[in-house]
Amino acid sequence: MLRSVAVIALDDVAAFELGVLAEVFGTDRTVDGFPGYRFDVCTADGGPVRSRSGFLLTPTADLTPVDDADLVAVPAHPGDTAVPEPVLAALRRAGDRGAWLLSVCSGAFVLGRAGLLDGRDCTTHWRHVDELQEQFPTARVRCNSLYVQDGRLLTSAGTAAGIDACLHLVRQEHGSAVATRLARRMVVPPHRDGGQAQYVEAPIPKAPEAPTLEPVLEWLMGHLDRTVTVDELAARAGMAPRTFARRFRAETGTTPHDWLTNQRVLLARRLLEDTTLSVENVAERAGFGDAATLRHHFTRRVGTTPQAYRTTFRERVDA
Repeated sequence: MLRSVAVIALDDVAAFELGVLAEVFGTDRTVDGFPGYRFDVCTADGGPVRSRSGFLLTPTADLTPVDDADLVAVPAHPGDTAVPEPVLAALRRAGDRGAWLLSVCSGAFVLGRAGLLDGRDCTTHWRHVDELQEQFPTARVRCNSLYVQDGRLLTSAGTAAGIDACLHLVRQEHGSAVATRLARRMVVPPHRDGGQAQYVEAPIPKAPEAPTLEPVLEWLMGHLDRTVTVDELAARAGMAPRTFARRFRAETGTTPHDWLTNQRVLLARRLLEDTTLSVENVAERAGFGDAATLRHHFTRRVGTTPQAYRTTFRERVDA
């Protein structure tokens, strides 16, 4: 269970990206039933650092909290920011002991200098993906993702994508209900389409993101248990099937089949977390038809079986 968070701030740290981490993990909402965390902003020597906006930031600690934090996060910094060796060593130790590692935007370069991106899937702001790949050639840089998870490594794209990554981590550690309530509290979507990133779930598109298709998508969300074809959806939208398929990709960034499968997996996760329905009944309610089909798609998108997911979530709730 995630209980402690250490954020490493270097000179020229981006204030907004640091603020994202502080908003999600450093704001005490326990009185409203949210999880609480020990939260530290750490610098290499415990002294203040200057933000990219020009003002000074006073940390709560030196690097000491990094050595036992459940999550070690690095907000955005310029790509040429000097990274002291003690910071790199602390990040390596965190990775070696299995802590969560999270970067926001160009914070991925700091993780890369610590050798933590080698041979792993990752991302950063679209403006920097080529540079990240050049600097760390063995990293597998995904240029079209809001965030990417590789094991316990989470890297996110620019600015607001850090919120998506943080909510994704909250969802994994505390469940969909907590993540959704927190997103509502922050007045942000609980999840957005993240391209090809592992575990990313597609949202319900809202105008103006899908202005033409919103009525069809809303209908689909209310009928996930039904078998539907592209031809049926195209007819409901008043379009030819090919036109509908092109419009769907243009407005949602994916195909009708993939979007619908992601939504069904998300519904299955909620049913596994919040009900005692059998896996077979969850499969029927979520529109997969049978348990075998649910297991196939669930494992591909979530990285575990439905039963293992339910067991893990209940263990976290009971902890």
